[in-house]
Amino acid sequence: MSDEKLSLPETAFLLILMREAGEVSNTELQERYGVTLTGKERLHLNALKLVDTRKQGRAYAHILTDAGWGHLGKELKHGIPAPGSRVPYVVYAALSGVLGGLHEFMESTDSRLANIFGAMESQTPVSSADPDVEKRIRAAYAELAARPGTYVSITRLRPLLSDLPRAVIDDALRAMNRLSDVNIVPESNQKMLTAEDREAAVTIGDQEKHVLWIGA
Repeated sequence: MSDEKLSLPETAFLLILMREAGEVSNTELQERYGVTLTGKERLHLNALKLVDTRKQGRAYAHILTDAGWGHLGKELKHGIPAPGSRVPYVVYAALSGVLGGLHEFMESTDSRLANIFGAMESQTPVSSADPDVEKRIRAAYAELAARPGTYVSITRLRPLLSDLPRAVIDDALRAMNRLSDVNIVPESNQKMLTAEDREAAVTIGDQEKHVLWIGA
């Protein structure tokens, strides 16, 4: 993912898409928030692969990518950049305060953005993974995890699925990662990774991810 800085409006659009936690059209954005993602902001976010956009009828529809979720996670941790003079500083201060509080909550509860906002969707997301493969992955996770909601290394998971092609497993993991009860993330301490861990990682967005979490 690019480390290029985003404008405050671009960051705001990412936050809106985070709140929606799914695909949303410009028509829906206008109805719910009074804004639409168009022009240079859309093109820039698409170019950075933080947002995927497709034509839905006459309107564009947008969804936050895995890289977009990752970028917001970093923004919460390190703080959003101060805006230019055109944006009242109090707006920036308020947004920084709210996002800082959200980050503190996530740290204290070991939560992830996708878990928090994915759980707020009005409908339960449906996995596009092969049902049989998803069932195998969930069973393998249950065998390895001390309890639901704990992280399991994908290095340990793969041997239990060794009869399946790697591409099939990876496709299923990517699809499952969109569900509110599944989270696949990079190892937080990269120095602990072995060569085997790096080889076992699944690429989601433009990140190598090493551990799997499945809730109850």
